[in-house]
Amino acid sequence: MSDASPGLLASLRGLATTGVALIRTRLELLKVEAQEEAGRWIGLLLWAVVAVIAGVLGLAFLGVFLTVLLWDSHRVLALGIFTALFLVTAGVAGAVALRLLRQGSRLFAASLAELRRDEAALRNEDAVS
Repeated sequence: MSDASPGLLASLRGLATTGVALIRTRLELLKVEAQEEAGRWIGLLLWAVVAVIAGVLGLAFLGVFLTVLLWDSHRVLALGIFTALFLVTAGVAGAVALRLLRQGSRLFAASLAELRRDEAALRNEDAVS
């Protein structure tokens, strides 16, 4: 029985080491996914801010444009170009922000997939035993 005990302890120690390494790997994956999700939200917020600022500036220039519409020739052209530029920027930024928002979150998707693979592998080992 004394011969079986060191072998059993070594096996348990190996199992514990493997389990800890597996958990550490999964936690590192969770950390990476959380960082990616934070980056996605920061990008979404930045594009939303750009859309709002460009929209406000576009509306302001539109107001000035309409006010000066009856004045001389070149000022109207310049105001019209700037108005169009800001409104197009607002439209593009808004479209990008909506696309990012509709993409949805992929938070922890890779971790869940890895855990499913681990579970399937463990079930296959149980079926073989």
